[in-house]
Amino acid sequence: MFSELLHSALANVWTAFLVILFFGGSIFVHELGHFLAARRRGLKIERFSIGFGPAIWSHRGKDGVEYRVAWFPLGGYVLLPQLADLSIIEGKSETRVEKAEEFIATADDVLPGLNPERGLPQVTYGSKMIVFVAGATFNVLFAFALACILSVVGVPERNDTASTQIGYITPTIELPDGTKVTSPATAADLRVGDVVKAIDGVRVSNWPDLQQTLEMSGGRDSAGRPKAVFDIERGNRPMRIVVAPRLAGEEKFRRVGIMPAFPVLVYEVTPGSAADHTGFKADDEIVSLDGVPVLNNFTLGDYLEAHVTQPVTVRIKRAGADLALAIAARPGVKPDTDFGLTFSAGSHLAHPSPFRQLWDQVTMTLHTLSSLLNPRSDIGLSNLSGPVGIVHIFSNAAEAGLRVVLMFTILVNINLAILNLLPIPVLDGGQMLFATIGRLRGRALPINFILTTQSVFMVLLFSMILYVSFFDVRRWARDVSSDKPPVAATAKP
Repeated sequence: MFSELLHSALANVWTAFLVILFFGGSIFVHELGHFLAARRRGLKIERFSIGFGPAIWSHRGKDGVEYRVAWFPLGGYVLLPQLADLSIIEGKSETRVEKAEEFIATADDVLPGLNPERGLPQVTYGSKMIVFVAGATFNVLFAFALACILSVVGVPERNDTASTQIGYITPTIELPDGTKVTSPATAADLRVGDVVKAIDGVRVSNWPDLQQTLEMSGGRDSAGRPKAVFDIERGNRPMRIVVAPRLAGEEKFRRVGIMPAFPVLVYEVTPGSAADHTGFKADDEIVSLDGVPVLNNFTLGDYLEAHVTQPVTVRIKRAGADLALAIAARPGVKPDTDFGLTFSAGSHLAHPSPFRQLWDQVTMTLHTLSSLLNPRSDIGLSNLSGPVGIVHIFSNAAEAGLRVVLMFTILVNINLAILNLLPIPVLDGGQMLFATIGRLRGRALPINFILTTQSVFMVLLFSMILYVSFFDVRRWARDVSSDKPPVAATAKP
C-alpha cells in the first residue's frame, strides 16, 4: 500500500515537473525572443515576467531589468516602455510615471526624436517589427529543435492510427440525447477495407488526420445538414462517396461510425477461458474468421456473437507461421467479456523529418482556426483548450512518455507562434498592426484609442479563457471519472 502511494506521489511530482518545464518553458522561450531582440536593438527593458499579476518572485539584475515570476501563469511579457502601452496587463512603467510631466506637453512642444509618452528615444518601425515577431520566431525555433530530437529518437505511432483504411463500421451511432440511429457510414455504403484518401478535398495521411479533417469539415447539403465527401479507394478503384455525418459524443463532433484497420494482436489470454481452450497465445495475430478478414478487434466480437452456436475456424499468424485454430460452439459465452481475449494494436517508432513535423502542426492549427471562423462548421469555442486543458493534456502526455510530451510541446509552440501573430490587440500581431497603421498614416495612433482598444480586447480575451476553461474542467472531470485519458483513446470518427 505504501509503495503504491509513493509511486503515485512520485508520478504526480514528475508530471508537475514536466508541465512546468515544457509549458512554462514554451512561454519563457517566447518572451526570451522579445527580450533578446529588444536588447539587440538597443531598447530599454524594464521587466521580464513569466505570468501576469503580482510577483511570486522578483529580482532586479545588474542590467536594471526586473526578472519576475507572477501568480497567473497564463502567459508572460517583457515590459518595453518605448513600445506599445500594455499597462493594463504589465503594470505601470516606471519610466512613464517618472518622466510623464517632463515630456508630455502639447504635440508642438515634444522634443524631436523622443517618445512623447515616455521620454525615451523613438524606436524605428523596423525595430518594432523585429521585436514583436521575435517571440513567435523563438517558439518556432524551439519547436524545430524538439522536432530534430524526435526525428532521431523516433515518434511513437500506434498501428491503429498509422493508416486511413477502414477496419470496422458500426451499425449504429448514439446521438447526444441517447437516441441510436443508423450510422452514416452504413447508410452511405462505406465498407471495411476502403482506404480514405481525402475528405472534402483535403488529403488525409493517417487516422488522426482523418478524424480531425472530418470534425473540422464545414460541408452542408441544401437543407443545411452536415455533409462530407469521402474520396476513397476500393480494391484499387477510386470512388467518391457523399456521407451525412451526425453530431455525436460529449463534444458533439461530426461522426460517421468508422474505426481504423490494424493488425489485431492478442495481448493476453485469460487462463481457463474459451480462448485458452482454443489454443490462443499472447502475440498471436488474428487474420480471418471462416475466411472473413479481421481488420479490427470489434469484427471478432461481432462474428463470434453471431455464431455462438457454430464452430468457427480462425486463421492466425504466430511467430511468422500461418496456423488455423478451431473455436468450438459457445452457447452462453459472451465474446466481449467471457471469451477470454484482450487485444493490442501494437505500435512502432516513426522518424519523420523535423520539417514534416512542423508542417503537420502548422496545418492542424490553421485548419482549426479556419473551422472556428467558418459559420458552416460545427466547431465552437467550447471545443478549444485553454490553459487548464493544456495542463490536462500535458499531464496525460507525461503518463504516456517523454516522447509524447515533446510531440505536444511542438504543437503548443506552433500554436503560440501563430496565435500571437494574429492581428488582435494585446497580442504581438495587434501591436504590429498598430505600428503599421501609424507608419502608413505618418503618425502614431492616439494613445487613448490604443489603451481603450486593448482594454476591451483584454476583457474579451480573459472572458474567452474563462469560458474555455469551464469546458476544460468538465472534460478533465469526465476523463477522471471514466479513467480514459484522451492521449490513449482510440480514434472513433
